[in-house]
Amino acid sequence: MNEPLSLTFEDRLAINADAVERLLRRLLDERPREGEIVRPARLLAAMRHGALNGGKRLRPFLLIETARLFDVQGETVLRVAAALECVHCYSLIHDDLPSMDDDDLRRGQPTVHRAFDEATAILAGDSLLTYAFDIIAGEETELAAETRIALVRGLARAAGAGGMAGGQALDLAAERESPDEAGIVRLQAMKTGALIRFACEAGAVLGDADAADRDRLSAFGGAIGLAFQLADDLLDMTASSESMGKATGKDAAAGKATLAGLHGEDWARSQLDGLVAQAEDLLEPYGEKGTILRQAARFVAAREN
Repeated sequence: MNEPLSLTFEDRLAINADAVERLLRRLLDERPREGEIVRPARLLAAMRHGALNGGKRLRPFLLIETARLFDVQGETVLRVAAALECVHCYSLIHDDLPSMDDDDLRRGQPTVHRAFDEATAILAGDSLLTYAFDIIAGEETELAAETRIALVRGLARAAGAGGMAGGQALDLAAERESPDEAGIVRLQAMKTGALIRFACEAGAVLGDADAADRDRLSAFGGAIGLAFQLADDLLDMTASSESMGKATGKDAAAGKATLAGLHGEDWARSQLDGLVAQAEDLLEPYGEKGTILRQAARFVAAREN
């Protein structure tokens, strides 16, 4: 994990994703940990299906790279990044359930409830969510007590009723009555943006950064979180299911209002440009060290799947 800063964005994205994948494979084996009796094989298989099916690992990447701004790297950073990815993967498993978005495909593969069954998918998501806090709290993740508490608290709030889960609740409600523009922004900042903001702020926490840096990087995460969701809305409108590896056109079919749907494709692309510029401005104090994160902001806005 001590790669030179000269590596390209694409190199670093791939290296970080591979490192997170390898750690998750080690963490998600069937050997009981201390205090556990057994890890049921079918449940572990469902957890691995939901967590080890590829993906860009963007949230762990952002955490790792923001920590790198403060010259912090290594196994502890990687473990916190893997914990964050467990929360993200849990959310995808539950988001795909028939009672939520009812999706059959995720990253080109059957969703967990299709590959196994609905009850197992619920338990796999529950297990990944709780395991995230086990990873951060574990002694193998070498952290000062106050840092560990800050990360656990931040991740819990980002994932909970005032963050991602609350955003999903607002998203479900949006199928019954369309929110106004401010409501859409709030929904998206919670459902999609909360974990992305946490990823960026957590890197600063790991780097023992001051409050100003934490706020700056949280704002950076907020900008690219909005950009990520806006780009996702555009892809739902314009991309094929084959290129996305999941069903598209579902927002319109469900009658969900999105910013891209309200204002059109040209407006959305203009907004993406503005969010990227905002994100780049926030990174200005970090000079060359912020180059990879600037490229990440552009990547989020221009992604094609």
